[in-house]
Formats: sequence, C-alpha cells, structure tokens
Amino acid sequence: MELERKVILYIASSVDGFIAKENGAIDWLSVVERPGEDYGYESFIETVDTVIMGRKTYDKVLSFGIEFPHKNKECYVISRTKTGNDENVTFYGGDVSNLIQELKNKEGKNIFIDGGSEVVRELKSHNLIDEYVISYIPIMLGNGISLFQETETEIKLELIDSKSFETGLVQVSYRTV
Repeated sequence: MELERKVILYIASSVDGFIAKENGAIDWLSVVERPGEDYGYESFIETVDTVIMGRKTYDKVLSFGIEFPHKNKECYVISRTKTGNDENVTFYGGDVSNLIQELKNKEGKNIFIDGGSEVVRELKSHNLIDEYVISYIPIMLGNGISLFQETETEIKLELIDSKSFETGLVQVSYRTV
C-alpha cells in the first residue's frame, strides 16, 4: 500500500503567534541561531519534493540574495498577480484546493507549506493541512503578521511530538484528526 502524500506546514512563530513583524521583517528568528543546529529542518526537507508558498514569502526569500533554497523541488507560488514560471517556481493563481488535490493524486513525497499567513489561512479554511510543525521562538513581538488568520473552520489536532531546545525554542508537531 502506498502512503498518501501529506501536506505539512513547517514554520516558525513568536510565542504570541506572529510569523513576521508588520513590515515583514523576520530578523528576530536569529535569537535561536546556533552553529550546527537546524531544529530538524534538514531531516524534514528530505521528506518533501514539493513546496508551496505565498508570493510575499517568495519575494522575502529572494530578498536574502542567496541561491533559491528549493531549487531541487517542485515549487508553486500562490499569486493573484503573477502567472507563468521563473527559474525557480511556477506561479499559481487558481483555487489552491484544486492544486492540493492535483498534487495529492500524483506520486511523490510530502508537500511543504512554507508560508505565508494568507496561504496558511486558505489551506486551513479548507482543512487541507495534514500536519502542523510549529517552532515557537522565545520572543513576543506584540504585533505583526499572524500565523493563523481567522477562519470559520475548527480543526481538532492530535499531538505527534514536542521538543524543547537549549535556545528556548519549542517545536510542536500535530496531525489533523
């Protein structure tokens, strides 16, 4: 029996639930940077072959001036304004539910949701995220871009794992029930 591909949100958040400052800055993530510590990211990324992200997240990744980190993956950027492809991604302006269904019908590894909050809201509102892996950074931003925007959808979760690290980062993993 083949395993169904899972849609996994793997993301960092402040303790008070923000993924970025109001201006989109994520410099505060550096409070947990330690040489040789990636909090399981490399192991996780080996389990995926497809990445979905919002256009603002994509623009933020490009602003770092480094090589695009998902060059060896199939990448979709959800965008209302851009279409077609560039050297890294396919821009997708259709119904994200349809995209997820198409991807789940193909063989492959898991599907990584790499932000941002609008994509998370859309997927969560249709209960399309199978697992949530959230790394809580020991900082309270007070305001910013919320990880979970309001939706009408209530989703019950089951704890898969929780880990704490010397840096104060706490990573929790849930699956939808």
